[in-house]
Amino acid sequence: MKTKRFILIAGVIVAAMLVTLQAAELIKEYKWGVHDNSRPKPKIITPGTFSTDDAVGKAPSDAIVLFDGKNLDKWCDNNGTSPSKWIIKDGVMESVKGAGYIRTKDSFGDCQLHVEWAAPSNVIGNSQGRGNSGVFLMGTYEIQVLDCYENETYADGYAAAVYGQSPPLVNACKKPGQWQTYDIIFHRPHFKDGKVVKPATVTVLHNGVLVQDHWVIEGTTWHKRRSEYIAHADALPLKFQDHGNPVRFRNVWIRPL
Repeated sequence: MKTKRFILIAGVIVAAMLVTLQAAELIKEYKWGVHDNSRPKPKIITPGTFSTDDAVGKAPSDAIVLFDGKNLDKWCDNNGTSPSKWIIKDGVMESVKGAGYIRTKDSFGDCQLHVEWAAPSNVIGNSQGRGNSGVFLMGTYEIQVLDCYENETYADGYAAAVYGQSPPLVNACKKPGQWQTYDIIFHRPHFKDGKVVKPATVTVLHNGVLVQDHWVIEGTTWHKRRSEYIAHADALPLKFQDHGNPVRFRNVWIRPL
């Protein structure tokens, strides 16, 4: 009888301790009071403007413009040692078959990225062979670029897919030859002792439509292979893929977060 009473009392004590601990976790310390006028105010910037079919928009004043239609000074080949063989035609960057990936000279981690792209207006091929390219965040995690206007393929290979992982919520593709936009919010993975302790996440808007909603990236992009993380630096170059199709890019800018 005493044993049962002891167990009951011990259970009550443990339960009380758990409630106390949970309550303590709910108590949050704040550095600033509500509506505290001494709290630092947000930095003032000039917002960007939207592009139209006839005019290219402007980047926000605090963005790093990676391509403005004039030159490829901020880009190089995939090895990082030579100028890229991609071309500039009519103020846009165009992939050249066999030229390989093009990458930024600078490295980035957490970021807001804006990319405008257009698949060839002359439709050739189908599925993955039609207007194929890719935006590789940190040169490692791919947001698929593909002409998916009346062009079916496997779900995790559609335009705006996290390639091989997450299909877009909807297919928001425009007709071939028309300019399309990706607005991407990316948070890099964190590693410790060679292992991922915080995976990367990505949110993507395709032509203003939410298609990836804070997707937790599963690892490095592969073809026909499950993704897994391989430890890397905190910042790496951005890359665009040469997949043999003359995909065009314009108005590329990035805001490190």
